[in-house]
Formats: sequence, C-alpha cells, structure tokens
Amino acid sequence: MDPIFWRPDVFPGTVIVAPGPESFSADSPLSLACLDQSAGDRESGDYLALPDPEGCVYLSLSPCKNGEYPAVILPLDDIAELRFEAAARLFRRLNGRLGGPLPKGLRLTPQQRLLLIQRLHALDFHLAGASPREIAAALIDAEAANLRAVEWKDSAARTKAKRLVKKAEALMTGGYRKLLRGG
Repeated sequence: MDPIFWRPDVFPGTVIVAPGPESFSADSPLSLACLDQSAGDRESGDYLALPDPEGCVYLSLSPCKNGEYPAVILPLDDIAELRFEAAARLFRRLNGRLGGPLPKGLRLTPQQRLLLIQRLHALDFHLAGASPREIAAALIDAEAANLRAVEWKDSAARTKAKRLVKKAEALMTGGYRKLLRGG
C-alpha cells in the first residue's frame, strides 16, 4: 500500500522544501541526498515520509537545480508555529538526530483519541441505521436500552449519543480537516 501524504496547505506537519532565493549561498548547505526517496512523483511534486519513532516527518519537495540550495518555506498563516516546529523536526533529521515529538498541536491526547474513536463508532452505527437509543446502549450505557420512554427523553445517554452522531457527521463532511490543522 502506498503511504499517505498530506498537502502542506492542509496539514502543517508537511514541510515545504524548495529552491532558496538566487542570492542565497551557504558554505556547507544541508544535503537532501541523504533522504530515503521512499515516495515518488505525485501530481504536485515529490513527497517523502522520513520515518521517525515519534511520527514521520513529511516533506513536499521541489527539485533544486545545480547551484541552488534547498530552503524551507514557512507560510505566515495562523498555523505558522506548527509549521515551524515541523521544520525543526526536519532539521534535526537532516543532522542525523531523531526528529523528536510531533508539534503539540498535532498530537491527540489520550482523551481526544478515545472521544474520536467513540464518535467514529457512533457514526458507523448511525450509518447502519441504529437509533440514538441503540447507539447509547452500545457505546455509553447498556442500561439505556431498558429506560422507559419518559426517562430516555431526559437521559444524559440520549443527549451524548445525539452529540456523538452530530460531531461525527461534521467530521465526515470535512471537519476532519480541523484535526489536520491542530484543531
């Protein structure tokens, strides 16, 4: 299976490497030749994933011609800090060290991970035709299946099941991109 690559405009963990300005020169520029060319040409250029114990370092590469030196492009947008941290991980890898942990904004906490898993399970149940009560009984509280109608109407399990489905549908219809941007 081919590795998955995220466009740098979508995922700030992808470092953009392109030829530096013409006036730029370096006594001893870092070489990208040491990189494992594990992934090849894609629609918008070359993409590489450098393995690292804390998570791959993703690159979007534009080739340098003779005499050009590679440079990291850091768009100054609302997630520039995440991009800078991703670039620092690349710098460490190019210097033969481990990249270090993913930027904090790109890591899920254990609680966020569990909630995301629960939302995805709720979406699976919902798309398979399960009712909110069935979702609540399967994911939140097994006793929800036995509640009388009046108790069910005011139950926290009902509210949570509906919220899980609503948030999961939002993820499915494009909200997952917020996860990629550290949100």
